[in-house]
Amino acid sequence: MTRAASSATGPREGLKEALDRLYVEYNRAEAVADPVEIVRRYPDRRDREVVGFCAAGLAFGRVASVLQSVERVLNVLGPSPAAFVREFDPVRDGEAFGPLVHRWTRGDDLIALVLALRRMIDEAGSIEGFFLQGHDAARPDVEASLESFSSRALALLAAARKARPTGVSYFFPRPSTGSACKRLNLYLRWMVRSDSVDLGAWSGVSPSQLIVPLDVHVIRLGQCLGLTRYKSPGWKMASEITASLRRMDPADPVRYDFALCHVGMRDQCGFNRPFGDSRCPLRGWCRSGRHTRPASPRPSGPR
Repeated sequence: MTRAASSATGPREGLKEALDRLYVEYNRAEAVADPVEIVRRYPDRRDREVVGFCAAGLAFGRVASVLQSVERVLNVLGPSPAAFVREFDPVRDGEAFGPLVHRWTRGDDLIALVLALRRMIDEAGSIEGFFLQGHDAARPDVEASLESFSSRALALLAAARKARPTGVSYFFPRPSTGSACKRLNLYLRWMVRSDSVDLGAWSGVSPSQLIVPLDVHVIRLGQCLGLTRYKSPGWKMASEITASLRRMDPADPVRYDFALCHVGMRDQCGFNRPFGDSRCPLRGWCRSGRHTRPASPRPSGPR
């Protein structure tokens, strides 16, 4: 914590080089346990976008629990998840989802999710096609695109005259409510970016438009590194952290997300640890006074 920032959210000289080194270190498919590993098992792009949405939608809680829940859902979807979704009938196929539970997500929520994905594919040919119906490539980021995507997805369920379980809205949050849309932004990172971690299954969205998936680890490091002035998690914080990263890499600001998240998950940053930041790969870049616990995203509402 010896180097001072020139502004609250501006990049500091040398921080980009430190983040670039960290990106290279973590840009390996086998770097850490992560739900994207499961998505990568499917070579077909159509399967990847379906599996990716389910995996990202369940990406809250302990990693081990997330991985187990995703595997249980995939056991129901079978060897070709995209084909299962295209042919999904909630009356005929819904019973298999009944026993599935992931924290507050229940079988009825998953049935509604799969039905929404089926209707997206029916309407636009793919989840990407449905997303692009509300996407403007000229905008600086995906805020308006996510607002449109979630609103239209929920409208598909309403048009189908299906009861909308309260839990299904958790899969389709909107920036206008203040939500950081963490899991949707995670899904977009997997689908849009292409490197050894992310899959590059979509071509219609630019990596420059992505917003960082805001989890507790990115919040913590974002505050410690002075990438945001916000104290509470939400869309404004996610947007500001991304803006700070965009100054370092305008074409691909979210490429740093995977490394930042997993530095936090491995307790390498020394936050609230006796050893401080002496073992942190970003040591020396924390802003003074930032080693206090940030607010965590609320588990009860859409994120």
